[in-house]
Formats: sequence, C-alpha cells, structure tokens
Amino acid sequence: MSRPMPRLFLIRHGETEWSLNGRHTGRTDIPLTARGEEQIISKRDLLVGDGKPIDPKNICVVFISPRQRSHKTFHLLFGNLPSTPDHVITEECREWDYGEYEGLLSSEIKQKNNKWDIWKDGCPGGESVEDMQCRVDTVIAKVQQHHKNYLEEGVGSRDVVIVAHGHFNRVFISRWVEFPLALGTHFNVEPGGVSVLSYNHRSLKEPALNALNLYADIN
Repeated sequence: MSRPMPRLFLIRHGETEWSLNGRHTGRTDIPLTARGEEQIISKRDLLVGDGKPIDPKNICVVFISPRQRSHKTFHLLFGNLPSTPDHVITEECREWDYGEYEGLLSSEIKQKNNKWDIWKDGCPGGESVEDMQCRVDTVIAKVQQHHKNYLEEGVGSRDVVIVAHGHFNRVFISRWVEFPLALGTHFNVEPGGVSVLSYNHRSLKEPALNALNLYADIN
C-alpha cells in the first residue's frame, strides 16, 4: 500500500497592529492583537486534532519564526492538544528584513523612493532579493528532505508545518513551485491563513500549491 503524499502546512501568524495598518514588520517583535489571537483560536478546533487536516500524529516537525507573533500563533493553534508537536524555532523562518523600511507604510517608502519594488529591489540596510531567496530555498530543501525520507524510506511522518510571516510565505510559495521570487506579488497571504503545499502526480519532482488562505478572515 502506497503512503499518502507528504504535505506542508504554511501558516501566517494572526493579526498585529502593524499588519492591520500596513506597516512593514520584519525584525520588530510585536504581539498579536486580541483579534489576532481570536483568529487562531477560532479555527484550531476545525483545523487541528485527530482526524483533522493538521493531525498531530502526522506531523514530523514544525518550524517557527522566533518573533513572538509567530510562536504565539503556534501555541494558540496547538493549544487544544495535551502536548505540542516537535518544533524548532529558527531565524531561517523570520520575516524579510526590511532594513531602513522597517515600520513604514508603502506610501511612506514611496516618498523615499517612488520606484521601489521589494520583489526586484529588496530592502536597503536589510535583505536583498538574493538574500531572501537563498534563505527560503534553504528551508524548502529541509522540508523536502523530510518529505523524501518519509515517502521513500518510511522515516518520520507525513506532514511539516511552518508558522511564519506574510512576505516570507509569499516568497516560499513562489520558490516551492520553482518560479522566481517575484511571483509572490501575485499571492495574498492573509493573517491566520493556512496554505497547503504538496506535489502533483505522486512525484517529489513536481511541487505544487494545493490551497491558499484556508480559514482566513478575508476582507
């Protein structure tokens, strides 16, 4: 009997004050709003549990950004379980470092540089496009190695989970499907939304996007 195809659940943290008003939030460590916490709590009984989409017995590992908005999201999401699944808090899953543009609105950035496009220009004093792509590609390689071990060797479990950020997730989806990072401009990744990444035709050589913004509050 063949094993079910492995999956990655890619989750954006819940709402923060800065995600609500559009400020670029990279290294700044701000908490979830009360609404942001409720976004996660309200969906966990639908999403997480025995026989549910994110089934603890199927989780190999969870990778989490170190920013409190992400690890709070993780603990809220799995707060209905007797114990949390194996997890790793890693800077590899942090948000894009916005450098000089940290905390600014897009309109404020345009006043400094009206031709600025993060997908082409990166961030002065922060991470370039090349920096971001390299970092995300490193995480993808780790996820796909877990998937390979499970599918081909029967080692570990089916699913990986990542709890991270808006731009990180948009870049991740683009690179997962083997497109340039700039494709991310065409994906909306909402606070608290869940994306599902897997493969076509039962082939690890054909990574695919299965779902985007599951259970998200889309305004």
